[in-house]
Amino acid sequence: MERIIQLRQAVDEAARPRSIVVLGATGSIGRSTAEIIKGADGAFTVEAVAGGRDGRALAQVARELGAKFAAVADPDGYADLKEALSGTSIEAAAGPQAVIEAALHQADIVMGAIAGTAGVAPTFAALAAGRTVALANKECLVCAGHAFMRQAAASGTRLLPVDSEHNAIFQAMGDADLATIEMITLTASGGPFRTWTADEIARATPEQALNHPNWAMGPKVTIDSAGLMNKGLELIEAHYLFGVEAARLDVLVHAQSVVHGLVAFSDGSVTAGLAAPDMKVPIAHCLSHPKRISTKARRLDLAGVGQLTFERPDFERFPALRVALDALRMGRGLPTVLNAANEIAVEAFLKRLISFHEIARMVEEACNSALADGLAREPESIEDALAIDQATRERARFALAGRAGAAVN
Repeated sequence: MERIIQLRQAVDEAARPRSIVVLGATGSIGRSTAEIIKGADGAFTVEAVAGGRDGRALAQVARELGAKFAAVADPDGYADLKEALSGTSIEAAAGPQAVIEAALHQADIVMGAIAGTAGVAPTFAALAAGRTVALANKECLVCAGHAFMRQAAASGTRLLPVDSEHNAIFQAMGDADLATIEMITLTASGGPFRTWTADEIARATPEQALNHPNWAMGPKVTIDSAGLMNKGLELIEAHYLFGVEAARLDVLVHAQSVVHGLVAFSDGSVTAGLAAPDMKVPIAHCLSHPKRISTKARRLDLAGVGQLTFERPDFERFPALRVALDALRMGRGLPTVLNAANEIAVEAFLKRLISFHEIARMVEEACNSALADGLAREPESIEDALAIDQATRERARFALAGRAGAAVN
């Protein structure tokens, strides 16, 4: 009888819709997640959604997904959120603590798609509460990778990679023994400047840098992609996600964005993850894992693609990748410093305060300074990582003000 009850419980569990929390619901990943959920014929229910500052946009997502709770990080967005949810039973809240409250709602899986370091605390809270996290936020692992992986182990839960490259590696690895893996290779599209000269890249405008040939992403990620900084950040992520040291991590430039990652094994075989460049593919994989669901994501037509090309990255034209690799190899708190300084530098470029080639230079200077005075210590906790992050941002802003002053003088 007990065995029959267990079997019935297993069947009921399999038939039950999977409950979801979406952090970063109004961003590009959040919107794609909503499309997957709405097209999944009742396979998912949504417990809570959270966004940054656009209360009306968040309310629309909450209504569409039938969420029970909606939290906007910026208190200034609360009035719009509350008004737009009028007449529904959806609870509204505002402020960083409200976003953490959303993250802690009981759910099978939390989509962690809040951009920047704003996503670190709520994503960590979900992980600490034992939630499975579909991770689409680079900063969590780049800023505080050791703390996140320790917490995942302590909570007995896991991080599922949403980035297309890491998701491809995750699928290509299967259940392989790490000792049998010789190399993990992430691919980079090369961005809009793949064929540009160093001088042309140095003179690039924000509009040119934002014109990505393959992917539709937010401005910060798109600028990172243009300089290949995003690939450096992804290598740091891969180091933590898969437990592989820097010597077994590589990058290839692959303009077609069809092969997203490759795993080379000690017997000479190589497996690769391929898909059309559509973020709905890895999102659907994470939301339904270990099962698979049918989606309307673009299908890969290899005959239509025609050819797949690969080339080594050029560190002279794209120094940001070299700076990120140096931070990965030296470790300690350098990835935290790298990430914080890069966010300030990218913001400055978008505001036309610095040129494109100064992004990598500004980040490298921040890393060297942190090494010299001990700021680049290994962060022991989320709080420690965020303290290093904040100190780096203050320094970067001070250095930026100095550059502006020098330019005026």
